[in-house]
Amino acid sequence: MATRPDAVPGSARLELVDGVRHLHQEDAVLEAMLSGWENQQLGGRSLTNGTISARISLVREFVEYTNEYPWHWTAGHVDEWMTSLVSEQRYAKSTIRGKQSALRLFCDYITSPHYEWIPACEERFGTAPVQVCHEWNTLAHLVDYEGNPDRRPMTREEVQAFLDYADGQVERAIRLGRKGALAAYRDATIFKVIYGWGLRVTETCKLDLADLHRNPHAPEFGKLGQVHVRWGKSSKGSAPKRRMVASVMPWAVEALEDYLTNIRPRFGFDEHPAMWVTERGGRVRKREIEDRFATYRDAMRLPKLHVPHSLRHSYVTHLIEDGADPKFVQAQVGHRFASTTAIYTGISGDFMNTMMRKVLDKTLSSEEPTR
Repeated sequence: MATRPDAVPGSARLELVDGVRHLHQEDAVLEAMLSGWENQQLGGRSLTNGTISARISLVREFVEYTNEYPWHWTAGHVDEWMTSLVSEQRYAKSTIRGKQSALRLFCDYITSPHYEWIPACEERFGTAPVQVCHEWNTLAHLVDYEGNPDRRPMTREEVQAFLDYADGQVERAIRLGRKGALAAYRDATIFKVIYGWGLRVTETCKLDLADLHRNPHAPEFGKLGQVHVRWGKSSKGSAPKRRMVASVMPWAVEALEDYLTNIRPRFGFDEHPAMWVTERGGRVRKREIEDRFATYRDAMRLPKLHVPHSLRHSYVTHLIEDGADPKFVQAQVGHRFASTTAIYTGISGDFMNTMMRKVLDKTLSSEEPTR
């Protein structure tokens, strides 16, 4: 590869030497990439040698974790790595953010057309590097939102108390003759649906009446046997992911049926497709549900770490505690990786003690001498 006069510092044309065959070509290209990135960062960026050295060490750490070269990396590798950092190694948020930033910057460098690493890799290995750090597999998704190690699922007692409080606000509005009883009833049902089907708030707000379907394996639920989630969380650049969520909590089905039969018609917008409508005929927005949840939470003096998404965490945890197959739970909540479902799960101490007692009793029984 001849050096061009216009080649920029850090480009493949400057770092790789034409006509030289290396015994381990993959290692040679990796080292050339890291050397080029170092030169690129030194070129007018006023970065200290310590900062550059730390970033390069981070890339080497990721190479070792994946056991793959950069031109073979995928977004799935980052997903698994971030999950490990959050749930197993318990790094601080600032540390995780720094690691993500360094990896993203390195991928920006090797995928930029200015540095020509894509054609260099395609020529040598038949594949090219891509940007593997996206919004859905970095800090915002895995730490601040879904995997915050400080956020625990709500206990069964907390969930029951919260739902009872939401129902109580409906009765209070009716008793005092205040407006808003219908909205309070609607929102109380929304909270039950988030928990009863393990949905995200956005997924819940975007439900339409047409998203309710019969399940031949649960005929007792009628037309509420399963819910079609059409607006599941999407990967960057792709359409929202769809899934069917089976109804598994009879009391939640009853609550939703009651709302659809007795409450929604009172809003007066029968032709509106949305399941959750406002008094003015609009669709309920995510912010409205979050604000209502926060009002109830604060009034009950529950931990401020609890948000509507905590109900989804609780759904996962309580199903696992009740003996549901983890694969089934993973499919219900739409997780691509089982490790993400594991982050959601916070098995209670009572459950662990009960399981321990069962194991001990079974072990001791099997060890009793026969007479």
